[in-house]
Amino acid sequence: MKRPVKVTILGASGYTGIGLYRLCEAHPGVEIVAVSAERHAGKSLAEVFPQVSHAADVMLVPIDEAIEAGADVTFMCLPHGTTMNVVPRVIETGSTVIDLSADFRMDTPESYHRWYDLDHVAPEYLSTKVYGLAEFNRDAIAGAKLIAVPGCYPTSVQIGLAPLLKAGLIKPDVVIVDSKSGVSGAGRNPSQKTHFVETNENFRPYKVGREHRHVGEMEQELTRAAGTDTCVIFSPHLVPMNQGILSSMYVDLAGDYSTDDLLACLHQAYDAERCIRVTDHLPETAFVRDTNYVDVSARVIEGTGKAAVFCAIDNLVKGAYGQALQCMNIACGFDEYEGLPL
Repeated sequence: MKRPVKVTILGASGYTGIGLYRLCEAHPGVEIVAVSAERHAGKSLAEVFPQVSHAADVMLVPIDEAIEAGADVTFMCLPHGTTMNVVPRVIETGSTVIDLSADFRMDTPESYHRWYDLDHVAPEYLSTKVYGLAEFNRDAIAGAKLIAVPGCYPTSVQIGLAPLLKAGLIKPDVVIVDSKSGVSGAGRNPSQKTHFVETNENFRPYKVGREHRHVGEMEQELTRAAGTDTCVIFSPHLVPMNQGILSSMYVDLAGDYSTDDLLACLHQAYDAERCIRVTDHLPETAFVRDTNYVDVSARVIEGTGKAAVFCAIDNLVKGAYGQALQCMNIACGFDEYEGLPL
């Protein structure tokens, strides 16, 4: 019998970290050998997350100690700007890195600096990473040593638009994206804007236009799909729910296409995909919550030459730790959907 894949999770005190822990713990082919959290080092995982009270003997250790644990796969759940300092050390140990931060999603150090206002300290790895949207990059993920898991908003936008751009059904010139996200997308560390009193019974946009750092990632990957420059105008909103993303995307048609044409294109792209469901109904976040499913649909707006494309995901699962586990399954030769919440 093949030995279990040894896994380390760096940064396990956030929502993505604990989500990964729970998926990996239940995965029949995985052995968790170390779990780190700098601020909580020395505590048990159950002290930080009482919902895993059975994990009272799982101790959180410093990053340096976790790196030395001899993992086959290391999940990086660290903040952007931090991960790039750690990844080269982990790769030197021979471990495959699956990074959930933004530090290796961009293709060049210049684009990283443009969108994150930081100088990249390991730019040589940007050209060797594999972008970890599993349905688009399976073959490359299978042999990768560094996998950059996409952002949650870009995941929903790419799944909705990439097939239509590749097929030439919509124009790439300007894409308008209106996204709504649950509060967990802001992370576990509280701020004034994510305080209960500020978010409950409230609904607000933020970083509108081209301010949000995910715009660069969206444009990079949509340009790759279209084969020509794509401009994204992005309006993210924070809604008073725990998790979920609904992206509504407004595009110009490249010809006299119908709703049936758009849906046929999406069906051709995704009907063989277990996690992506092309629907006749309009997607809703409740239909994908706590799962790795993606619901996508489209409508031509008659008489306007425009269309609306809709995509719903769970920002924590397909938008983060579910997608990361999907990448691990591919990279390690497991069934791609082993251990995923479906």
